[in-house]
Amino acid sequence: MKSKTKTHKSRLAPKRSHIDSLESQSVSPDVVNFEKIILEQNFVIDKKTEVIKSQQKRIAILEEHLRLNRANQFGRSSEKNSDQGEFFDEVETLAEETEDDQLSETTPSKKKSNAGRKGLSKNIPREQVYIDLTDEEKEGAIDVFYTTVKEELDITPAKVRVLEYLQQKAVFADTNEDGTTKRTIKAATMPKHPLNKAIGSISLLAYIIIAKFCDGLPLYRQENILSRYGGTITRTTMANWMIRLSLQLQPLINLMREHQLEYDYIQGDETTIAVLKEEGRSPTSKKYMWVTLGGPPDKPAILFEYDPSRGKEVPQRLFEGYTGYLQVDGYPGYDAVCLAQGITQLGCMDHLRRYYVNAQKAQPKKNKSGNVSKADVAIGKLRKLYKIEKEIKDLSVEERYRQRQKLSVPLLQDFKTWVDKNIGKVEKGSLTHKALVYSRNQWPKIIRYCDDGRLHMSNILAENAIRPFVIGRKNWLFADTSNGAKASATLYSLIESAKANGLEPYKYFCTVLKQIPYAENVEDFEKLLPWNIER
Repeated sequence: MKSKTKTHKSRLAPKRSHIDSLESQSVSPDVVNFEKIILEQNFVIDKKTEVIKSQQKRIAILEEHLRLNRANQFGRSSEKNSDQGEFFDEVETLAEETEDDQLSETTPSKKKSNAGRKGLSKNIPREQVYIDLTDEEKEGAIDVFYTTVKEELDITPAKVRVLEYLQQKAVFADTNEDGTTKRTIKAATMPKHPLNKAIGSISLLAYIIIAKFCDGLPLYRQENILSRYGGTITRTTMANWMIRLSLQLQPLINLMREHQLEYDYIQGDETTIAVLKEEGRSPTSKKYMWVTLGGPPDKPAILFEYDPSRGKEVPQRLFEGYTGYLQVDGYPGYDAVCLAQGITQLGCMDHLRRYYVNAQKAQPKKNKSGNVSKADVAIGKLRKLYKIEKEIKDLSVEERYRQRQKLSVPLLQDFKTWVDKNIGKVEKGSLTHKALVYSRNQWPKIIRYCDDGRLHMSNILAENAIRPFVIGRKNWLFADTSNGAKASATLYSLIESAKANGLEPYKYFCTVLKQIPYAENVEDFEKLLPWNIER
């Protein structure tokens, strides 16, 4: 039966040489025409088969993206995954066990922290509440003493008051040569205010700043809160205060930018911001908030910068004159400034892993039930690198470098070999193929963290620095003008830098707003930088 099918197929799909042979043998024209028709039909079938295969590939890619969108919409947002793919064959398992043995010889073991509720901070002011025995209960006692039995965190709601400034004035009487008396008045010096003639106190200004830019409370909500307490300050007034204060605080931002550029390691990121009134751009177009994290580890500076563009001219302006390491994601807008100024660019392992995580999320259900995909294999290999970083994070800079050279570099070389081997085995356009291409294109930047023990394998610190802005953006949604967006950048910079240096933001702003009206030179402003403020 099988041989008959083959014979039948060869008769229905003859080669062109066969038709030419029939014509040369003076075969009936009807037979030749029939063979031509069959040949043309087979040609059409082949073409349609190619179209169907192409469409099937396209459908498979679209289904993959659909599964990813569903996973992102309805699944967990964390990139943590199960152990699937970690031990995908015995060789990888043995290799990981060997590496764990090598690592345990050089890194100290950590003791698990004691479970239970943490106590309240010792920095919080304390007020004692004495619980006394009655006179009858104490009668006959030879001694009485107190013991601390519990602590409660107590917060007093916001209190609104009006500060009335009463200026003392002294009258002096001076006698002139002609015997007449001249009276003069001398008034006490009023304390300076960062905003002349503003009805808001320094404490109120600090409260508004922290409420919006630290706690994500929009100004219209603050307007309602203040009105409940008897205050009548509109959101427009508060917005104008924020813009005017940002101009007063700009010298601090300039000094912090210089501070960043003097150190040789900066991490950067950017995210979108909606600005309704930006000249030359529609309200719905994308504008960007850029963030940079740098400075010595004990004096970190986090700076936000608003710009309506995401073009390469922005990083060229931000990093003008900088030479050192710059760690960013794969956005090519940073490449020009790195090439022009000789900046050493680092990649982000988290971004690379995210490509494979997306490919893993988009796998068909049958792959999630036990079959190991290439995305699973990649995540398993990358997990080993993250495990090494977790174990060596508390070591000295020199020791971290040595451990990376010993343990991480061989794993990276193995991963690169695996990428080169498999990049041609997956469908182009698929999420796994995109992950493999990203790995290959970003490879020199991705592995550069092994060159210096100070460097991080991912750009997570910059992403964490920009997260408060992203969370706040969900509440206040947009900035009305570019001046408002620039003011937001200034205030976010000071808040996040204060937090990074261990300062409580509200207290920091109260100190800065009191002292900045008296600042007259660079030394005065330097005293107000977060790392120079007394704790």
